[in-house]
Amino acid sequence: MRRKYIGFLHGAIAAASYGMNPLFALPLYGHGVGVNSVLFYRYIFATVLLAVWMKIKKHSFKVPLNQLGILFVMAMFFSFSSLFLFASYQYMDAGVASTLLFVYPVLVALIMILFYREKISREILISIIFTILGIYFLYTGKNNEVLSLKGVIYVFISALLYALYIVGVRKTSLKKLSPEKLSFYVLIFGSLVYIYNTKFCTQIDKIPQWYLWFNAAGLALLPTIISLESMTIAIKLLGATPAAILGTLEPVTALCIGVIVFHETLTVRIIFGVIFILISVLGVILNKHKKNLASHAS
Repeated sequence: MRRKYIGFLHGAIAAASYGMNPLFALPLYGHGVGVNSVLFYRYIFATVLLAVWMKIKKHSFKVPLNQLGILFVMAMFFSFSSLFLFASYQYMDAGVASTLLFVYPVLVALIMILFYREKISREILISIIFTILGIYFLYTGKNNEVLSLKGVIYVFISALLYALYIVGVRKTSLKKLSPEKLSFYVLIFGSLVYIYNTKFCTQIDKIPQWYLWFNAAGLALLPTIISLESMTIAIKLLGATPAAILGTLEPVTALCIGVIVFHETLTVRIIFGVIFILISVLGVILNKHKKNLASHAS
């Protein structure tokens, strides 16, 4: 039981901290720092901070050679998920984008059904229906005003890649790695995307004001290192689907930051969209709870 409580705590921390992405990223955008440059600073700073931490704690950096390939693939999933999410902020409010991203727990459940032969339950079907309703309310506003289609596509690609990352960590030999070691290699391999996108660091946008370096550092620490390590621990202790479900705090955090800090609009349709998506995730929770009860009874 204690193991589950620790897993739930880490899952909640992972979600809440990941929801802080807009808090640190949007001010950098506002001062002319582009998406690839912001993510370059995020990944490089996070890699250095984590390497120093591992050195202080005397953690080994060694990994089996046969795990490097799957580590690279998982890093690409995670890194491109970041890229598409951050790119979506340029086309819609960050709070709405983070709420749409929250379809990833349902995507995790669908991947487990399609590729790992989990049965489609009534709760999962209800979750899918409410997810569609939530997306409709978020996507379509009054007078047929809609969100940017490009932005929505970017968020869905981000959600799918994040779902693949969560399942991949749980269902491969990577689950045997320590959270610190897994996070370090995901970050260092993931940073290659932004090194390439900035033409091997020749086209990095400079951070124009000294205080904005705190944004870059905060982006590396909270929604990256803390979120990544906490999610890894949650996946190991709870499993892929329950860990993804605890992302409930992610859109709530992002919406609160968007409305309070960046004065983004909170409309009735956004509230209904969030409610429907949270109900869809509740369906996944109920499905998992029912399975646990059945396994204990058998």
